[in-house]
Amino acid sequence: MKGSQPSFTDAEYSRRRRVTRREGFLTMMDEVIPWGEWVGLIEPVYYNNKRGRKPIPIETMLRMYLLQVWFHLSDEAVEDQINDSYAIRKFMGLDFTVAQVPDATTLLHFRHLIEKHRLGEAMFAALNRLFEANGWIMRGGSVVDATIITAASSTKNVEGARDPEMHQTRKGNQWYFGMKAHVGVDAGTGYVHSVSATSANVHDLDEIAHLVRGDDEVVYADAGYQGVDKRPDIVADRHLSQVEWRVAARKGVLKTMPGPDRQLESRKASVRAKVEHPFLILKRDFGFAKTRYRGLAKNLNRLHMAFASANLLMRARAVAIQTG
Repeated sequence: MKGSQPSFTDAEYSRRRRVTRREGFLTMMDEVIPWGEWVGLIEPVYYNNKRGRKPIPIETMLRMYLLQVWFHLSDEAVEDQINDSYAIRKFMGLDFTVAQVPDATTLLHFRHLIEKHRLGEAMFAALNRLFEANGWIMRGGSVVDATIITAASSTKNVEGARDPEMHQTRKGNQWYFGMKAHVGVDAGTGYVHSVSATSANVHDLDEIAHLVRGDDEVVYADAGYQGVDKRPDIVADRHLSQVEWRVAARKGVLKTMPGPDRQLESRKASVRAKVEHPFLILKRDFGFAKTRYRGLAKNLNRLHMAFASANLLMRARAVAIQTG
């Protein structure tokens, strides 16, 4: 483990023929996360009691919190997983001979601290600055899109009511109750640069102004964003009114287009497809297809952490392909 002598368990596991997918993922994320910068953002608001028991190190709690984000676990389940899984305990850097796993209540208080001070948003922004400083993000073009994240529709809870900040919406022939995650993605690299959250009944067009960067000249969007260039808030904005909106044609119109125009639509679709990768990581890899908390603010904080992690994962995979 980190900062300790290898144990018999470490020696035993080092002789395995195959590394599990979970251990490979955790090792990859451990190497790419800017631990120093993220810990530095938490430090000013972290518990710093000069009397009494010494607080658990910030990085230990941050690692525990990230495990919760990546594996979509409850506070109690994270504690159990650290006790049960060698790969997770190795990521945590815990040596059970000298330290115990922080309990679920401690993680709960840490998560509330992150949410209260909007540190998920701060860490997401810090990561974007890091990517830009290293030239990993291109400028001038974005892709915007939204995805529905369902919430519990049952009223069998303490309040006897649904989450008042969640609403229902219809997509196709099916109704969904929950929220929407809106993102702006760099058109060149596919990294997420902007995130917002609304109830599910808010139209995608209502959030588009919050997803476009100040130097974007071109914005790609699917057919749900038709008419964006005619909206009063877009026309009245000096920058947004000059943006070239490359919005997909509706299916009925696409069928009537001549061949060259359909080829152009196909090329636009290939750019728009870059937004699907972060959504895939969010829902499939991180399990965030359903909300775990009530209210938009807590879930938005979770989205910022999840998309920051998705950017890091995409970056790590790209480097692995280049060097492999």
